Amino acid sequence: MKAALVIMAAGLGSRYGGNKQLDGVGPAGETLMEYSIYDAIRAGFTKIVFVIKPGMEEMMRRTCGDYVARRTARNGEPVEVCYAVQDFSGLPDFYTLPPERVKPFGTGHAMLCAHSCVSEPFCVINADDYYGVDAYAMLYEQLQRLPEQGRAAMVGYLLKNTVSERGTVSRGVCRVENGRLLGIKETLKIRQEPDGTIIDEAEGVLPADAVVSMNFWGFAPSFFKEMQQYFYDFLRNEARDNSKAECMLPSLVGKLIGEGKLQVTVLQSHDRWFGMTYHEDRQAVVQALQRLHDSGVYPGTLRD
Repeated sequence: MKAALVIMAAGLGSRYGGNKQLDGVGPAGETLMEYSIYDAIRAGFTKIVFVIKPGMEEMMRRTCGDYVARRTARNGEPVEVCYAVQDFSGLPDFYTLPPERVKPFGTGHAMLCAHSCVSEPFCVINADDYYGVDAYAMLYEQLQRLPEQGRAAMVGYLLKNTVSERGTVSRGVCRVENGRLLGIKETLKIRQEPDGTIIDEAEGVLPADAVVSMNFWGFAPSFFKEMQQYFYDFLRNEARDNSKAECMLPSLVGKLIGEGKLQVTVLQSHDRWFGMTYHEDRQAVVQALQRLHDSGVYPGTLRD
């Protein structure tokens, strides 16, 4: 079955202090998104869609896109590579962009920008996260069983496997019952104490085994229709008087769950997620990836 991996790579990574999407952290200078692509292709995905900011395509092609296009998918066909630009060119006529608006409109808008490239079941991820090998295999299998309407999937992670020792992080803390997502609470300032206790600065101690969303979603292509309607409502309301408002994908998912229009299956990963929220996280990521190569999870280089 054909399936697409949509990589949201247009973010600037302000807390990290640089363009972390293109920071080479693997033994041969591989970026974190190259691990996602490698794991997705061996799981069965047949298309890679990069959502990028304007002026980024040439650099993305040079960094990894061109060699990914020479890869062969598990079904024996060449891997298809597509570039979708997240900009303001496709905004509806009823909305006037404020002159002070510089940043894109968030993850919901990023996904919507990929619509022209995607006609098959698809997965959405962040470019600057490492999700683990099993996550892609689980989600690919789930996409094969996903009906066209009313269902979606999410890979959830244990909170203790996603915190940073370098500062606070934001996480979508999930309510899950019998493998089904009931809701997500965006929790903005989570930190790990020296004794390992995990604290939400607003509400206190959080369970270490709480399930959190790391923006690893699986949808049928019909979901783009829901996303477009939600984005248009966002432009008419939140974005009208707030030039910094963002249209977030988890917010739409939560809204549809609350309205009884969407059921989301939670696929639980026990792998350790890691990423580079802060520049100080980089060395730990480099060491973790080297261990994965040394143990045979990955070959010497992902670029052969």
